[in-house]
Amino acid sequence: MSDIAHDTPAPQEGDSAQRMSQLPSRTLPVGSAGERSSGWWGCLTLIVTEGALFGYLIFSYLYLASQTPQPWPPEGLPKLGLGLANTALLLLSSVFVWLCERCVRRRKAGWGAVSMAVAVLLGIAFVGIQLREWHTHPYGLTAHLYSSLYFTITGFHMAHVIVGLIVLVLLGVWTVLGYFDEHRYAALMTGGLYWHFVDVVWLFIFSTLYLSPYALRSGS
Repeated sequence: MSDIAHDTPAPQEGDSAQRMSQLPSRTLPVGSAGERSSGWWGCLTLIVTEGALFGYLIFSYLYLASQTPQPWPPEGLPKLGLGLANTALLLLSSVFVWLCERCVRRRKAGWGAVSMAVAVLLGIAFVGIQLREWHTHPYGLTAHLYSSLYFTITGFHMAHVIVGLIVLVLLGVWTVLGYFDEHRYAALMTGGLYWHFVDVVWLFIFSTLYLSPYALRSGS
């Protein structure tokens, strides 16, 4: 037994590091494994802060709308077509972002990448429709009180949509490159959380800018 023990070479200190360096590495240099990474909590803190700001803007809109003696909106009741289309696009994009995460966790990264690509295309379509709607209005940012609130709220949301699209594109690229798997998907959850926040905020904006004028008009 002693001869066997002496014949077995002792592990060298650098062997372990050398073996680790030879293993294939597809590890994303950001984020961490698990469901509740530090980035997830940081994103949640950002959402609370940004949600409060949107809440102040929406409250200002509703308060001033209830106090003004002028027609609100000045051009008449808003047309619901484009707003409904954008609402459907954002809600559907959230479904595909969620589906991407589910596919990755079930070892179907290819389908996950396709789902993320669809989500990005839906988000781009939202941006295009929003720009189209801005162009159809006969007033600008400083025309009157309503226009200032309208363009501030929708413009601020548009900025969040663009940031969210950049995040989704990066997540889609990393999914294609194989950085995520069933154990390591925290970045997908964090990016998806932000995108879902953008979608939920739009529901409040749609209810405020598109639906509330009908309620105010019927109550006056």
